[in-house]
Amino acid sequence: MAQKRKPSSFTLFFFVAFFVLAESGSISINYGRIANDLPPPSKVVELLKTQGIDRVKLYDTDSTVLTALANSGISVVVALPNELLSSAAADQSFTDKWVQASISQYHPATKIEAVAVGNEVFVDPNNTPRFLLPAMKNLQASLKKLNLDSSIKLSSPIALSALQSSYPASSGSFKSELVEPVIRPMLDFLRQTGSYLMVNAYPFFAYAANSDKISLDYALFRSNSGNVDSGNGLKYYSLFEAQLDAVFAAMSSLGYDDVNVVVTETGWPSKGDENEIGASQQNAASYNGNLVRRVLTGSGTPLRPKDPLNVYLFALFNENQKPGPTSERNYGLFYPNEEKVYDVPLTLAEVNAKPSTPANGSKVQVPVSGDVSPASTGQTWCVANENAGEEKLQAALDYACGEGGADCRPIQEGSTCYNPDSLVAHASYAFNSYYQKNARGTGTCDFGGSAYVVTQPPKFGQCEFPTGY
Repeated sequence: MAQKRKPSSFTLFFFVAFFVLAESGSISINYGRIANDLPPPSKVVELLKTQGIDRVKLYDTDSTVLTALANSGISVVVALPNELLSSAAADQSFTDKWVQASISQYHPATKIEAVAVGNEVFVDPNNTPRFLLPAMKNLQASLKKLNLDSSIKLSSPIALSALQSSYPASSGSFKSELVEPVIRPMLDFLRQTGSYLMVNAYPFFAYAANSDKISLDYALFRSNSGNVDSGNGLKYYSLFEAQLDAVFAAMSSLGYDDVNVVVTETGWPSKGDENEIGASQQNAASYNGNLVRRVLTGSGTPLRPKDPLNVYLFALFNENQKPGPTSERNYGLFYPNEEKVYDVPLTLAEVNAKPSTPANGSKVQVPVSGDVSPASTGQTWCVANENAGEEKLQAALDYACGEGGADCRPIQEGSTCYNPDSLVAHASYAFNSYYQKNARGTGTCDFGGSAYVVTQPPKFGQCEFPTGY
């Protein structure tokens, strides 16, 4: 089945062009400051630079921080706090002054690229949802007055608690009481302004509350048997991707498939109270390390394989004055003295060069390069997206086995991986061969949306998929 027809020159051009133009995901970080022992912003900017982080998200518009970020080359998302939403909604003169004081006097020396209007307003006890859309519209008008509306986007981070249903992912839907008053109008605003939905997603919360039902390996991107979505047949190997696809499904049910999503918060605590199951340094290193590899070397989610994953890790520092359980003060990748809580790669070069280990040096189940056990390293493979359609899969398979140079001998009739004799199985083998031969490089597991990266060894009959050449 591997090469039933010769690919056309158009097909070859399409796939070569796609690989050249394919976007990879990005890793950014949240810089929270609810602490009394953090380094000065000037030192924080240097830390971000040394770690290769070129995007940061703030929770306010602090003058000292924005000034320190000037001419750093670091793109910034700032925030209008929840407590200012009612004022911003009531009077455009307020947003005019706020934009002038908090945005235009720093931009473009400080590369402000977006404003988070409020944060998780749907769970705010002060009934802020009704102020959200009016505030966003007033801010947009204020940005437009200064010709900043095209370069600075507006959005508002939502928590997964805004969903009525999230399991299985295909059943994702927003809470009915939020849809017409705020969700649909906000999505319409995002579409009209070319912006994106900000989503805060924490597999830790779901695991801690349901550790008897959710596998820790599934929550940490480690090797696992996966979960098949009963609604659409897609198989998930990480809770994070299932959570994101629940949001995508909810958006799709309202007709907003064309609005992009950015994960503005995700992370795992390195310490927690006794009842916070799973909060540990080892698990935090595993989650963040495997997430970074997944984002920087893979494509999108099973439901949206062509959309790159853009993620802001939470958080840069442990913040000693945050209220709540112990975990709230222990999400940081760094201690206030700038030492790492645990070692996690943050750039593609680091992902390909070294493993992640906690600060005490003991090995954990996080991604590394090399010929090692996938269960303990977070190795990745490339498989076919069965929802891409037979014609698209066949064209991608033809390319991989032809011009792409994949080793397709094992899927020829009579060879070790011929069975099962299915297009998805054969395409998966060929795609993975191409992906591994190209050192799992960014954009090499997409094939125009026909493939995506998984973090566990694929299983088709008795065939074993290679992990490197």
